[in-house]
Amino acid sequence: MKDLILTPTGLRVGNNVFPCTVGKNGVSNLKREGDGKSPVGKHEIVGILYRPDRLARPRRWALPIRPRDIWSDDIEDPNYNLMGTSTSLFKHERLFRSDTLYDLLIITNWNWPYAVKGRGSAIFIHSWRKKVCPTEGCIALSKNNLLRVAKFIDFGSRLIIPETLNAHQRWPSRLGYGLLQN
Repeated sequence: MKDLILTPTGLRVGNNVFPCTVGKNGVSNLKREGDGKSPVGKHEIVGILYRPDRLARPRRWALPIRPRDIWSDDIEDPNYNLMGTSTSLFKHERLFRSDTLYDLLIITNWNWPYAVKGRGSAIFIHSWRKKVCPTEGCIALSKNNLLRVAKFIDFGSRLIIPETLNAHQRWPSRLGYGLLQN
């Protein structure tokens, strides 16, 4: 299986290790909505979304992000942790953004499709803002490495965040949040 494994030095993708960032508060086996942590576990890859106005379709099974697409992260929303369209009265993230953060999104099955409210919404693999900028719990990579990951994985591959990382965290650190060395 073509798994992605988070290590103290980056995201292992086949024989490569790519620098990445994690949640601003490290990793945890007790993930909660808004805690800024990346959840420990084996998270199946269940989809890829991409901006067709900015990227070619990275995989045959990737779906386009449309201008009104959102992802609910409001525990009061009946569609919590699901993709929808804007006009929602609930808190959500716009997937069609002016920046490049979500031009390519790899979706995991964290707390999906039958979400436990408050356990945390989507854990994506997406582009980073900057090399040392942490996420709200997702895994972030450079745009080029993210595209390499998208071409490497298969539907059903897993993002593995080992329990040992929780015990031996090096982030957030004084060196900058995330996994910096490679």
